[in-house]
Amino acid sequence: MRFRWLVICALIVATALAAPHALEQLHCLGVTPEGWAAGISSDEGLATVYAQDEQERHKEKDKEKHKEHKRGDYNDDSEFTEKDEVRQSYQLSPGALVKISGMNGLVEVETTSGTTAEVHVVRLARNRDDLNYRKVIIEQTGNSLIVRGANNRDEPRVEVRQRITMRIPRQVEFVASGINGRARVGEIDGPVRLSGINGKVEVAQALGSSEISGINGSVVLTIARVGEQGIRVSGVNGGVELRFADEVNADLQVSGVNGSVNADLPNVTLQGKVSRSNFNAKIGAGGVPINVSGVNGRVRLSRNGDD
Repeated sequence: MRFRWLVICALIVATALAAPHALEQLHCLGVTPEGWAAGISSDEGLATVYAQDEQERHKEKDKEKHKEHKRGDYNDDSEFTEKDEVRQSYQLSPGALVKISGMNGLVEVETTSGTTAEVHVVRLARNRDDLNYRKVIIEQTGNSLIVRGANNRDEPRVEVRQRITMRIPRQVEFVASGINGRARVGEIDGPVRLSGINGKVEVAQALGSSEISGINGSVVLTIARVGEQGIRVSGVNGGVELRFADEVNADLQVSGVNGSVNADLPNVTLQGKVSRSNFNAKIGAGGVPINVSGVNGRVRLSRNGDD
């Protein structure tokens, strides 16, 4: 019982010490105590939750660069002197599924108008015999194009790196998973789902619903229009930036974020309790869900083109 009272007293003291600082932060953000209680933001409608000062932001950028440098070891292929490559072209119907999975290396995807998909696969190894393993399999139908690393558990443990470069139609659904390397994707006129990627992720455009999860690196995603299923970002070890090309009407839910959260969008209304890592807000008229959770880094929502 005595221990419980000591814990309670400690919590009360900590809350009392933190309260003035929290009120000062809200005042600096343009959020009044009355507006907070009512669930509204300042007159400008700009909600920036627990924003860090410029010095702290520079520190975050330096940390991210350091992480990228450590993850960038896969860019050094000097020991991998043997290689083979494949170039193929395929026809896809509008709205087809394009999926890449199980790759040990970088993925670069450009997009074009039309219906032709081009795939260029380069495999690298330390010796020629190793190229007999870790093959890349390409499967194509009119409604799908799947590029995947072969998963044969009976193969010896050798390291073969892959470089995947693709040029695909814009009007597709794009999925990538299990990528040990950076992934860069062009403008997709369809939904995008990315998971299990060990490297930085950049998507020039997604249209409709998007889901990003399990990323060991920063994420930059531009959304042309949010679909009914909304946007879900979770499990990211790095900063997250969501850029919106159009006006946004959404319900934003943020939880478990170890870093600052900036909603640099017009007509943002804070709702309920506000803390550094957990809060809810309505963007515009509200509507589709945008959920961000489990992010170890800064989160920013902005209009596309804003610095």
